[in-house]
Amino acid sequence: MDDRTRGRTVANLDRFERQPSRNSQLTPAAVALVVVANECDEACFIITRRASGMRDHPGQWALPGGRMDSGETAAQAALRETEEEVGLALPPESVIGQLDDYPTRSGFVITPVVVWANTNPTLHPNPDEVAEVYRVPLEALEHPDVPRLREIPESDRPVISVPIAMLDAEIHAPTAAILYQLREVALRGESTRVAHFEQPVFAWR
Repeated sequence: MDDRTRGRTVANLDRFERQPSRNSQLTPAAVALVVVANECDEACFIITRRASGMRDHPGQWALPGGRMDSGETAAQAALRETEEEVGLALPPESVIGQLDDYPTRSGFVITPVVVWANTNPTLHPNPDEVAEVYRVPLEALEHPDVPRLREIPESDRPVISVPIAMLDAEIHAPTAAILYQLREVALRGESTRVAHFEQPVFAWR
C-alpha cells in the first residue's frame, strides 16, 4: 500500500464524471469505501456483517454507512458512520472521491464515498450494529468471477453479486454493485455504470 497506488486511485476518481440520482423521492444515504492496510500492507476495503438484531437487513454484508442526517453531505455521513460502526475516526481530507448514486428498492439513494486511511488501524466494531468486520484486499475484486450476473423472473434487469473467497461469501447488491464500480472506476480507470444492476428479491424490502 504505497503512494503510487493512492495517486493512481485519486487520478482515476478525479477523471470520473459521477452520475447523481435525479429521484428526489428517495431517502439520501451514504456508504464509505474505506481503504486501509492489513498486516501484510495490502490495500484493503472494510466490509462488515450487520448485527443480527438490526431492524433492516440483519446479518447481511454491508459497507459502513447509513442515512444522511439533515444538513449533512455524503462525505460527512460516510465518515460519521465509519466512526460509529467500526470505531475509525478519519479527517475530511481522507475523502478522495465519490462514485455514482445507487437507488435501492427499499427507497434509498446511496452515495458511495471513497476514503483513503493510509494506515493499518485498529478497528472497534459497535456490537449494536456490527457482528463482524473484515479487511478484504482490493485484489479480491480482480478475480475473474467478479462480477456474477444472473436473471430472475421478478425483474428484467440482471442481478449482480461479488464472490469473496476469503469471506466464503457472495456479496449482493447494493454493496456488490458499489464494489464492482470501485474496481472499474478507481482501480481500472473505466467509466462503468452500475445503477441498472438489480438487487436480489430478499433485499427489496
